[in-house]
Amino acid sequence: MDLADDFSSVLENSTGHRSTIGCIIPAYNEEDSIAAVIEGLLSQTRVPDVIHVVVNNTSDNTVKIASEYSGPHEIVTDLGEQFTEVFVHDIGKNPDKKVGALNYGYSLVEGYDYLLGVDGDTIADTKAVEYLETEAVSDSRIGGISAIYSIDDRPMKGLIAKFLTAGQRTQFAAFNLQNLLRGRNMAVLGGQFSIFATNALRDAMKQNHQSTPWVRDSEVEDSLLSLQIKSAGYLTKISPYARADVGGMTTLSAYDAQQVKWTYGAIELMWPGQRGDTKGQPFHPNLRLRWFENFGMLTNLFVRVAFFTLLAGSLSIDAFIFSPLWLVPPVIAILLNVRIARTMQNCNGRDLLFAATFIPAEIFMWIRISHFVRSWTRFLSRKQVDNWAMQAKAEKGGGLGHWAPFLVLLAVAVAMAVIWNLVGPVTQSSILWIGWPIVGVVTVLQTLLMFGKLIRRHHGYKV
Repeated sequence: MDLADDFSSVLENSTGHRSTIGCIIPAYNEEDSIAAVIEGLLSQTRVPDVIHVVVNNTSDNTVKIASEYSGPHEIVTDLGEQFTEVFVHDIGKNPDKKVGALNYGYSLVEGYDYLLGVDGDTIADTKAVEYLETEAVSDSRIGGISAIYSIDDRPMKGLIAKFLTAGQRTQFAAFNLQNLLRGRNMAVLGGQFSIFATNALRDAMKQNHQSTPWVRDSEVEDSLLSLQIKSAGYLTKISPYARADVGGMTTLSAYDAQQVKWTYGAIELMWPGQRGDTKGQPFHPNLRLRWFENFGMLTNLFVRVAFFTLLAGSLSIDAFIFSPLWLVPPVIAILLNVRIARTMQNCNGRDLLFAATFIPAEIFMWIRISHFVRSWTRFLSRKQVDNWAMQAKAEKGGGLGHWAPFLVLLAVAVAMAVIWNLVGPVTQSSILWIGWPIVGVVTVLQTLLMFGKLIRRHHGYKV
């Protein structure tokens, strides 16, 4: 029986909710989305028992718009008549930013059975809370469950925004699918839309000597909390049915800042040492996927840079010989991208075009490689940077740092071209004679890994 069928049996045996859920929405300048987020929660078949909107450091009309929904709400759903109340808290200037808002919210709902964390730009399907609660109640070992995330690309305008959204949809799909196929063990209980058992949060706090679930000295507070919940003896899961659309990044600078913050924070957790007060946990089971991701990005960087370097060198001395076998890796990559796209619940023509035409996906990979390089460079330099502030600045249109890796790559290419012309023909031939087999072996191994993912069973999962 497939894992999806096992979960279906849990839903069939459910007789309705038997627990209490307190919802927390940390909000920072969310005037464009907060109304839709609250309405999405009030439209759930299982409405949270209370909804707290915690506004922090805001400079727009988030508080005013959210306050229009404050007060009690009586709602009739498929599960019967339900009652909830919406509270809006403006905590003003908050140095701990989102972490501070989450911890403030936790203090308001710690007496509930479950805490539902929802970002201020995340809109869930109408049965998302019902699915999350049903599975959480069915197994006391579960400390938290994440919904499947994607990005609604219908409102996107502009070529860059559409391109980045298509890439992020593919990135989310691949990540969700990997977690689903790993026994639905979720590496990161993302703050976008996840439910937490409050007893698991209390146990994680006690084990780590913390007074709050989320700590401010991590760039990825949700990843760290997921590790702590797992270490406390609980399961961290991803639901195969609960879904939510999150806000995507529509500019290169904003996407770069977000990804660098996430990758930098993940490196802090992976590194076998300590940065600040965040202890590295390199062998934690929730970080295996992170290690694979970083090793994969390093391999992608090496293969691409080495291939183009050797190709340019071969062409310069008329030693280039084309082989049809070179087409095998990109063909496998296209087939894999198309298969991942087809696993999307709401796959559309733009997703398939992005996957099948190769060039958009390849450009997106170069962008992701630049994030990988920037994150590791920033981490190894030990430079103290407020990545939260840099992301906020980038989302407002500031910052040109995302171009730095490409400028460095251009400078390196020029330097290598000069050095290549300075060495003699014998040295040039030796470099090509050694370099091409190395690149070939790495490419073959990389292609075999892609082929393994291509033929792997998906057990009926849709992301």
